[in-house]
Order: sequence, then structure tokens, then C-alpha cells
Amino acid sequence: MKLDTKDFEVKMQKTIANYQENLSTIRAGQANTAVLAKVSFEYWGAPTLITSMADVRVADSKTVTITPYDASTLKAMEKAILASDVGITPTNDGKVIRLVFPQPTEERRKELVKQIQKMGEDAKVAVRNIRRDANDLCKKLKKDGEMTEDEQKTSEKSVQDLTDKYIKEVDAVTAKKEKEIMQI
Repeated sequence: MKLDTKDFEVKMQKTIANYQENLSTIRAGQANTAVLAKVSFEYWGAPTLITSMADVRVADSKTVTITPYDASTLKAMEKAILASDVGITPTNDGKVIRLVFPQPTEERRKELVKQIQKMGEDAKVAVRNIRRDANDLCKKLKKDGEMTEDEQKTSEKSVQDLTDKYIKEVDAVTAKKEKEIMQI
């Protein structure tokens, strides 16, 4: 009986998807609505995401506009953006909030690249932890007599091949994001 690696592959795919989602929140000088994805404010006593209560759009390469569906929430949204880790001071004209993305300095771009590399390393560690779990399962199945030594070796090789594939994917995603930041 060879180990079915499908579940482990799905976990690795989720790790990559999560990593890409986290990368999308990194502000790189380009206007990006993803920076507001996790920003919430108090609305009728409940924390509410800005993106669910406003029309959030990229107006141009440097500006995001936030048009609340309910005009009375404008001030609360503005306060939430100021209190968040977005790092941009919003401007409010009474109807629309604007976020103007400044051009990052060379030093700031290098900091962002370091941050991306650390996130990439964390994603690789997560993939390797999935590999460890799969290999532990192979050892357990062999110990319990449900798998021969040859089947264990074959299964561990296919898990390693899968791991190598997803580690390369993390590297590719990281390199793409680094290039994007350094070209700004």
C-alpha cells in the first residue's frame, strides 16, 4: 500500500494560497485595495469590514478611493484606517476617503524585500512540516505492518518530490513579489 499524498498536496496548496494572500497585503507603492482587506470599524456595535460597507476602488496607480454606502460611517472608517497598520493617512472630503500611496524609498523597499523573504521562509517551514507529518504517517504504517519498507521508501520519495515542487513555487512567488517591489 503506497501512501495517498493527495491530502498532503491539498495542505501544501493551501499553504501557498495563504502565503500569496499575505503577500497581497504588503504595500509596495502601487495602489492596492487588498491593504484594507482586514481593516474593520464599529458599526452598530459590531466590528465590520470596511470592504463590506463601502465601494473600494483603485482610482489610479497611486490612489484608492473608499465610498461608504452609509455616509454616517465615514468618520468611523477614517478612524479605523488611521488605527490600522495600513500606514497611510486617509484624506476625507466629506463623501469619499482617499488613500494616496507614497513612492517607497530605496531603504523601505529593502525592508519590504526582507519582510517578504521572511514570509517565504515561514511558508517553506509550513510545507516542510506537512512533509514531516506525511513521513511520520509512513513510518507509523510501516511499524503497524500496513506498509512494506519498499512502499515506505517510495511513499517518502513521492512526498519529497511534492515538497520540492511546492518549495520551488514559494521561491517563484517570492522572487516575483521582490521584483515587483524593487522595480517601483
